[in-house]
Amino acid sequence: MINRTQNSELRTQLIPNLRFRILGKGLLSFIVVILISGTTLLAQTPNFDQLKERFDSGAVFSAEFDHTYTDSYTEEVVRSSGNIWIDKVRYKLESEGQTVVVDGENSRVYDPNRNRVIIDTYYPEDDDFAPSRMLSGIDSTYSVSEEEINGRIKVTLTSNDDFAVFVEVEILLDTQLRPLEIKALDISDNEIVTTFTNGNFQQPESGLFELSYPDDAEIVDMRY
Repeated sequence: MINRTQNSELRTQLIPNLRFRILGKGLLSFIVVILISGTTLLAQTPNFDQLKERFDSGAVFSAEFDHTYTDSYTEEVVRSSGNIWIDKVRYKLESEGQTVVVDGENSRVYDPNRNRVIIDTYYPEDDDFAPSRMLSGIDSTYSVSEEEINGRIKVTLTSNDDFAVFVEVEILLDTQLRPLEIKALDISDNEIVTTFTNGNFQQPESGLFELSYPDDAEIVDMRY
């Protein structure tokens, strides 16, 4: 049986460019969009409310992304880019030839170079690139504001809670409420910046969050 240490080593081998070493609990909830389910932060933020409602209705956000993580201590910068699809719970990510699909319960990674699929139970606290992490800690301890800047909408979430995953999160939207950039500062002053281009909301397509791979691919199931 493969233990958690071996699991981590396998993941490092498979997706080295997606390991964004984000510190803190929760997850790189990387997207403005899984936004705070079930919380009540929305008093003076009509655009933010509409964005959340769009995800609540089942819409999928797709875009090209560029992701940068800057370690405040070492000043090391880790970058990745690719394509992403996100709904309220799931995400699919393609980068450096690899594909990652997370359905909220299980994660699946396909590496075409090794023709290998790794299946594992999904642990949000271990995920360095999950759409729900960046905002997973958002609750009533956060204050939320929004303003228009040069024709764009900036939503700012801040917290003074010592246990908050993120001290501040800034979400930049266009006038159609499509995410353009998310910038977050975590409790260790590490900076996470994700920018989106050619972003659009779409209705979910059948099979969108399924992982495709050849019949002869090696399957490594780490759930057991």
